[in-house]
Amino acid sequence: METRLYKQVADKIQAMIATEGFACGDRLPSERELSTRLEVSRASLREGLIALELTGVVEVRSNSGVYICDRPGHSPLPEAGPGPFEVLSARRVIESEIAANAAQVATDRAIDAILVAVEAMERDHDDVATNEQADRNFHMAIANATGNSALVGVMNHLWDQRGHLWHKLKEHFQTEELRKETLGDHRAILQAIASHDPAAARKAMRVHLGRVTRTFSA
Repeated sequence: METRLYKQVADKIQAMIATEGFACGDRLPSERELSTRLEVSRASLREGLIALELTGVVEVRSNSGVYICDRPGHSPLPEAGPGPFEVLSARRVIESEIAANAAQVATDRAIDAILVAVEAMERDHDDVATNEQADRNFHMAIANATGNSALVGVMNHLWDQRGHLWHKLKEHFQTEELRKETLGDHRAILQAIASHDPAAARKAMRVHLGRVTRTFSA
């Protein structure tokens, strides 16, 4: 099986650390410099760095940089699935059409289920686990609104691909501003589906997932 790109990037970073004599506590070059030196995109570099953070090789400090940890990590990467940006790319393609389809056929009951999930995210925003479940409920409610069990299965699979790398990456970017933007996006998607406007629903979902992608790669 082909090695995931983020694993290849992580291996390149570890090789650079070893050959260039970085010591514990040293700060790595900036992401811009690293992406140029390693000839990888900023998004792939970020996934590689997050993978190394999960194994204890580096520590990513917000607004400061990436530092070599006191304890080198020798454990394998915690997942072999797709990286966060692969998942987001797939979701932009598939979920946008799911939203459009939901707008065409959603019943009042199905729309109410989407609304319940949105209201739960707005109400329970301080509880990370509850908020995460409400977020999943929102996207699954849209898939359920299509009445197509195959699409529900696809959506479940896509959501389950959000592994350790996804959650660690999200942790670095989770802010009150991001929360408010997400809620605004969800309200726009809900409104388009409730209005039975497939084009608006498709666009609103693309805008939402595009914004998440830009946030994670900023």
